[in-house]
Amino acid sequence: MSNTDSSADKRVPGTSERREQIIQRLRQQGSVQVNDLSVLFGVSTVTIRNDLAFLEKQGIAVRAYGGALICDGNTPGAEPSVEDKSSLNTAVKRRIARAAVEFIKPGHRVILDSGTTTYEIARLMRHHSDVIAMTNGMNVANALLEAEGVELLMTGGHLRRQSQSFYGDQAEQSLQNYHFDMLFLGVDAIDLERGISTHNEDEARLNRRMSEVAEKIIVVTDSSKFNRSSLHKIIDMQRVDMIIVDEGIPQESLDGLRKSGIDVILVALSE
Repeated sequence: MSNTDSSADKRVPGTSERREQIIQRLRQQGSVQVNDLSVLFGVSTVTIRNDLAFLEKQGIAVRAYGGALICDGNTPGAEPSVEDKSSLNTAVKRRIARAAVEFIKPGHRVILDSGTTTYEIARLMRHHSDVIAMTNGMNVANALLEAEGVELLMTGGHLRRQSQSFYGDQAEQSLQNYHFDMLFLGVDAIDLERGISTHNEDEARLNRRMSEVAEKIIVVTDSSKFNRSSLHKIIDMQRVDMIIVDEGIPQESLDGLRKSGIDVILVALSE
């Protein structure tokens, strides 16, 4: 009898029931983590990732590194906010930023795209000197306020509150009279064949303009963005010079990048 009671207490929910419970947690919390769900439901992390992939296809969730975010109920594949993005994978983003900032030297002129990884780069530039940095991100600009040795330029334009970034004709025109040594580009999705893409058409157009005025394009991203595509294409992979990413990148993607002649800098998943 005790064995029967014990097995009942430890009953593992079926697939449908488990996914319904994951949806409930997403609605309550806004985000979920793979490892937490694996422990909670007593199933493997592979099973949980399959669940999240299914929910993403249904337009319920957007997968992010180590977990998933809730989608807007009426908008499949909705773009997560800066606050949501900032709450996930912060440690890896900071390791990527530490690797990226090493390439910024005195005399350099750089563009920092809006985003949470580029924000981490900006935070590490406080002691840089003789650097010109342009950005369309409010969060990035705020992080550079304490960098007295960095001359800060803003694109201006219309503000997208969802991403805390500026876009539009004014933003694009502000770039046309400049030439930069490098662009640090944060991305929403990378596919070796389809290129780099993002959720928003206006930001994609501005990112393309940034790419045109930069000598070198450095993509900074975590491995969860690979083998995914968003609606609006920014550039082909052939335009990318370097990618800084964590060691979780799929092996086939890593091999494909290196075969294409793209420099890949790998950072550890954990310290």
